Amino acid sequence: MPLIRVMHFGLGPVGAAVVNQIAHRPGLKSVGGIDIDPIKIGRDLGDVVGLPRRLGVKVSGDAAKALKSAKPDVVVLCTSSSIKDVMPQIETILKAKRPIVSTNEELCYPGHTHIRAAQKIHAWAKKAKVAVLGTGVNPGFAMDALPIMLTAVCERVDRIIVNRVQDARTRRLPFQQKIGAGLTTEQFQRKVHDGSVRHVGLTESIAMIADALDWRLERITEDIQPKLASVTISSEFLAVDSGYVCGVVQDGVGYRKGAPAIRLHMEAYLGAPESYEAIEIEGSPRLSMKIAGGIHGDIATASIVVNSIAKVLSASPGLHTMRDLPLPSFFPGR
Repeated sequence: MPLIRVMHFGLGPVGAAVVNQIAHRPGLKSVGGIDIDPIKIGRDLGDVVGLPRRLGVKVSGDAAKALKSAKPDVVVLCTSSSIKDVMPQIETILKAKRPIVSTNEELCYPGHTHIRAAQKIHAWAKKAKVAVLGTGVNPGFAMDALPIMLTAVCERVDRIIVNRVQDARTRRLPFQQKIGAGLTTEQFQRKVHDGSVRHVGLTESIAMIADALDWRLERITEDIQPKLASVTISSEFLAVDSGYVCGVVQDGVGYRKGAPAIRLHMEAYLGAPESYEAIEIEGSPRLSMKIAGGIHGDIATASIVVNSIAKVLSASPGLHTMRDLPLPSFFPGR
């Protein structure tokens, strides 16, 4: 079987983790990298992501030129959580007629919150005759695709409740910053207001679940609160004194027939005593599932991207979500 040639667009922590996984999967080959960081541009991709060997391809700052030169089979896009920010990047990739697997959270289910952007991307992808997928551990799996899958054995579903609790000390620095660790409560509220501190994806996950169950929701709400440290707590990257923000508590609720029908609760903070994923399906039969220790977000995000590549290459042209692609699974390579 021919090698699957992968171009890496965005070489932050998640993008680098994808490169590392590709380097150890037979049948997959990294053929280039794209990034705006001048420190990375011109260097060997293997050196940039910390591999013990060089990959023989360099990182470029010119996306269109790199795509034309490398001719990848697929592009892994790991640059931003905002669909607005990645639209020019997606357009450039699709003009080169290359399929995309992206970690962009808003792209995981954009038909509810970003309808016009979703329509544009779908049209671009159809014209290019390639598929586009937004995926990740959350959104994309833990709080949407996984509970949707569990409902397959139910004869009736009344309510879905998902709880995700993470000790953020094990996560990368950008994630710890994204949940506001180290801020004062005033700084936290300002950053919530400008959108720089928050988990992106609860609304998208709720919409995905509702559409899968053919539920018409009256409204979706989100609430974000700071988690304050009661004692000094440290990670590899920073220390948070008592009274300062050590993370975030965020809730998303979808209302149906005047009552909460989908409730997603997420806590991510330094020093959480237990990490876990818990799903409750209220209905017949009533289901309760807990993943002790939780799902390691950084490993899982890179993994679901790599494991989705083959699915995207065989998918019909257009914009897809984890809800409409075939059941995902580990892809060992070829």
